[in-house]
Amino acid sequence: MTHSRRAAPSAVTVLPLSFAGDDAALVAAIREGRPGAKAEFFNRYANQVERLVTHVIGFDPELADILQETYTIAFASIHSLKQGSALKPWLFGIATRTARKLLRTRSRRRWLRYFIDEEDEARHEPLIGPTDTEAVHTLRAVYAILARLSVDERVAFSLRFVEGMELEEVAATSGVSLATTKRRLRRAQDRFLRAARKDAMLVERLERGGRWPRTR
Repeated sequence: MTHSRRAAPSAVTVLPLSFAGDDAALVAAIREGRPGAKAEFFNRYANQVERLVTHVIGFDPELADILQETYTIAFASIHSLKQGSALKPWLFGIATRTARKLLRTRSRRRWLRYFIDEEDEARHEPLIGPTDTEAVHTLRAVYAILARLSVDERVAFSLRFVEGMELEEVAATSGVSLATTKRRLRRAQDRFLRAARKDAMLVERLERGGRWPRTR
């Protein structure tokens, strides 16, 4: 009698379980060490955190380091979050403070910019498009002005007018009172507009956007 051989079982790839749930459930899952929870936390907000940080510091070679530090801090201190439903603003606050720390460090080392090669600096600017010279000029002009503001004014201005947050969100994300936020924004806006008036192309772009009063 001839016995047929059984085929060897094929290799089975086991994929990690994905996590599904709201932010409160996600925070609980991270604390419990459930599979897929940390990956979901990163994937859920990574793009928004990157956009937020970019709006505060501009397109920067240290962006990846800031994102990594933000999530490292978040994972290490997730136990301190009292309400899981507040995960997003809590994370945005960490990202903002991390970006602010970088800006403060740079403001103390501003003299080092005399040794920066302009060609090397240009390699870290965003690629908007070969023909969109106006957009490139606008970005350079805006962030050149923001670089001359105090760090706190720059953060407030960027969160409000670049990221588009409401006043209460800016205050909560920055970790200061609403009154302090308003004072910083008033100073930042005044200084920004005074500097912008010296650049005709930037003035035209700002007025065309309809957000600002006439700057001339």
